[in-house]
Amino acid sequence: MSVRTTRLDQGVVGAMSTLSAAAKKGLGDPVLAELVMMRASQINACAFCLDMHVDVALKNGESPQRIALLNAWEEAGDLFSERERAALALTEAVTVLTDGFVPDDVYARAAAHFDEGRLAHLLGVIAVINNWNRLMVSRRIAPGGPAW
Repeated sequence: MSVRTTRLDQGVVGAMSTLSAAAKKGLGDPVLAELVMMRASQINACAFCLDMHVDVALKNGESPQRIALLNAWEEAGDLFSERERAALALTEAVTVLTDGFVPDDVYARAAAHFDEGRLAHLLGVIAVINNWNRLMVSRRIAPGGPAW
């Protein structure tokens, strides 16, 4: 597998970085934001983003056990809160749209745990990490590789 050296336009990088920062800030929970970004990156097989967000999550106090079990969050018992589970279910539904729309029950579950503003920011976090994943995976950027 070869790295594709196409550089990203700095205007695009800046705009996406601004969107990412705004969405995370508005969500108000940096650990949850990292869980969401790691889960989407797992689904999208984005090693670059997964590596980066694991590091950030650890620095924000996330436990290695929860990171290791994130891929199996539904089977992890009470390791993840109901609020986190709702966010992770929404992350999966938004990330994998091949079956159509986000199911109403998944959206309602998230809406029960997040007020309208926080839900909008959660959707922003999910959208921006999926975009970052696509930019990195399409160029085959490995962990620690030249991202921009």
